Amino acid sequence: MSPLLLLFSLSSSSISRSLLSPTPSVSPHPLSLCASTNTAYHIDCGGSTFFTDKFNITWLADRFYTSGSAGLVSEPLLFQSLQEKTLRFFPISTGKKNCYVVPVPHGRYYVRTFTVYDNYDGKSHTPSFDVSVEGTLVFSWRSPWPEDFGRTGAYSDLFAFVADGEAEICFYSIATDSPVIASLELIQVEPAAYDSASIGNTSILVNYGRLSSGSEQWGPGFSNDADRFGRSWQSDAQFRTGNRAGVKAVSAIKNVINTDQFPNYFPTTLYQTALMVTGTGELEYELPVDAKRDYLLWFHFAEIDVSVTRAGQRVFDVVINDKNVSRVDIYKEAGSFAAYSWHYVVKNLSSTTLSVKLVRDVGAPLICGLENYAIVPDDLRTLPDQVVAMKALKQSLRVPDRMGWNGDPCAPTSWDTWEGVTCHPDKDETALMVTQIDLGSQGLKGYISDQIGLLSNLVSLNLSSNSLEGSLPLGLGQKSLKKLDLSNNRFTGSIPDSLTSSNLQLVLLNDNSLEGRVPEELYSIGVHGGAIDLSGNRGLCGVPPLPECPLLWGHDGLSTGGKVAIGISSLVVVSILLIVIYMCCIRRRHYEYDFGLPQELMALSAKRNRYHRQKSLMALEMESQHAKGFIPNLESN
Repeated sequence: MSPLLLLFSLSSSSISRSLLSPTPSVSPHPLSLCASTNTAYHIDCGGSTFFTDKFNITWLADRFYTSGSAGLVSEPLLFQSLQEKTLRFFPISTGKKNCYVVPVPHGRYYVRTFTVYDNYDGKSHTPSFDVSVEGTLVFSWRSPWPEDFGRTGAYSDLFAFVADGEAEICFYSIATDSPVIASLELIQVEPAAYDSASIGNTSILVNYGRLSSGSEQWGPGFSNDADRFGRSWQSDAQFRTGNRAGVKAVSAIKNVINTDQFPNYFPTTLYQTALMVTGTGELEYELPVDAKRDYLLWFHFAEIDVSVTRAGQRVFDVVINDKNVSRVDIYKEAGSFAAYSWHYVVKNLSSTTLSVKLVRDVGAPLICGLENYAIVPDDLRTLPDQVVAMKALKQSLRVPDRMGWNGDPCAPTSWDTWEGVTCHPDKDETALMVTQIDLGSQGLKGYISDQIGLLSNLVSLNLSSNSLEGSLPLGLGQKSLKKLDLSNNRFTGSIPDSLTSSNLQLVLLNDNSLEGRVPEELYSIGVHGGAIDLSGNRGLCGVPPLPECPLLWGHDGLSTGGKVAIGISSLVVVSILLIVIYMCCIRRRHYEYDFGLPQELMALSAKRNRYHRQKSLMALEMESQHAKGFIPNLESN
């Protein structure tokens, strides 16, 4: 899909922007949540500050990106708006795939991007890259860009449904080029708009031309004219070709009614001007498109010519690619000064030009505007549970940015999947599933998330020669798994029983720090024609050539029987100790009386002690008197 067919460049002379998609709707806050269809983001990619532009649109500083770097255009004076001067680019060092992941409520969104190069990197080489929205390829940029696109930039827009609460706008590098984006806008719109009941919610409407007849470019971001969806409209002049008669612009002398109506809310300004054929010719448009797609054409009419006062005065045929598809009488359908719109789907277009002619029947053909959208079916996307698993693995394995693990792991199908990941459609071809992960020798330093069990279609897992730690998750061992290589890491713990329920043909767990008894069912892989290597795990035991496990030893340490035996033995020992302690206490209380002294003996001992103390005092006194020369006659007393 070439951007030349989708995008319209800035006019460097007037510095006015022409485009295929509109700017954001006017909102008082960068994210407004006043109603179910009132969510709006206006992101200045590469910008570092909030600001409000002259149309009262508030722009957010850059956010919601997965990686990349901020840049600045080389000629800022060429651009009037701040959001057009800054940009974000994604060098190959950040991976092949990078995204903006914007949190939004479930619903339908108008998505618009502004893309510019302007030699921001000084290399004078416009990059080649693809853009996807919600996993579906929508824009392709190929070097070299047209000079005006490369220098002054271009807008593109589309309508898409978001069902998972996150709008993903992703960029995929071609070769080693760096994708770029200057601004990103998402505006929630009415889900029923543009006949979604017939077209369905499983297609993206990519804008290939939103034309206003008889006027210049206008709309939110380009003029003060309002559009509830944020659409901008460009002049149809450059698409009118092969006219065999003159045309003139007509303006309404009073307001047109029935505008801004549910569900499309086409603005009043669109119907205030029209283009009318003069003379006897027909009005013809040639719209550039891509072949082999369906296109939705939306026609806008209003009878604003005061000379037409009844039905039948202006009747013309709508001829698309030389096929007469409808006859239109505006007054008959809506009356005077009233909006009338009509749409038609072109199926499987075989050419790269879509021809639209208004051929007179009665009176001169008249038209107010024309929209052309490619109906792009949603690409297959990865099963939701497996997206959850892969995002969990990205975090737990600490996958480096250079591997580009961003957005949907498997979509779009025209791109390579996440580096090291292989995907295939499911049997109903309604979704994509992860079948192989090969991340050997990538310098990973994390662990394996338990969420890996959600990868129910995984056939091969190779995480060898990294520095992964922790235990092997119980969810590892899907029945689909045939090859498992976790060798040369730092895994600890036991081998989970879940591995025995898989259909493994190759198991390489060597050179880790695993321990415990190896399940016999797992070891039998080598006996039945498969291959298994458990060497280099000193703690493993139980199967040849590993050592025998100690008595009562299971695959994850002590077996259940061993734990029960040890528990019973411990209980017996504790019981015996308690009995011994109890007996000793009882015996001690029993003999306490027998070892006590009788009261008579205690009294006699006390008297004897008093006698000896008195005798000692008398002897001391006699020695004292003898020293003074006086010796009393004790016997005389």
